[in-house]
Amino acid sequence: MTHTALVTGGSRGIGRAISIALKEAGHDVIASYGGNDEAAKAFTDETGIPAVKFDAGDYESCEKAVEELEKDHDTIDILVNNAGITRDRPVHKMSVEEWEAVMRTNLESVFNLTHIVFPGMRERGYGRIINISSLNGQKGQFGQSNYAAAKAGMIGFSKSIALEGASKGITCNVIAPGYVATEMVKAVPEDVLNKHILPFIPVGRLGEPEEVARCVVFLADEQAGFITGSTLSVNGGQYMI
Repeated sequence: MTHTALVTGGSRGIGRAISIALKEAGHDVIASYGGNDEAAKAFTDETGIPAVKFDAGDYESCEKAVEELEKDHDTIDILVNNAGITRDRPVHKMSVEEWEAVMRTNLESVFNLTHIVFPGMRERGYGRIINISSLNGQKGQFGQSNYAAAKAGMIGFSKSIALEGASKGITCNVIAPGYVATEMVKAVPEDVLNKHILPFIPVGRLGEPEEVARCVVFLADEQAGFITGSTLSVNGGQYMI
């Protein structure tokens, strides 16, 4: 059955792959983005998936965007919280602004959109919420106390939402990717990649965005209703818990 899916940060990187995969699975997909108008337009021209611009870290912006989306689309039954940024720096050098920016975009956005769509999901007795965390939210990472804290917070939040939604047909799960071949990872210097990243991935390669996207499609399916509160690690065996 077709459902309407909202994918935050859905026009680039892993989000782009998720948006395309959900569309190919038969869903009506909307991708949100925060700033790159040119990339968003190119994404829509190529895929036919509408890209809407709003600040996922701002509650009022999210509220207005969802209200407008639901005028033109069915109600949102699949929410993929994928929007994220990095502001890496050791904590003794990190500014308050760098901490707050990451927490706002990576974690507050998850609350904002979940809080907005959750009542409708409860009323309809159906919903799928999938939150894209990170390997580093599970194990921590030097210079990423802000990012790791936000991504770890996403896991705790998801477990609570899973409990709150379970009796209403709503599932909430987490996917925690490892190092995936996105523009950001590909920009890492080759010697760093070869010496400090790839040797620690047992399968010996980076992941592909499509491999994460296939996990989202599975968890978004109506037949995945007995899976909730789970974290699916997609990291090539780099960290096993």
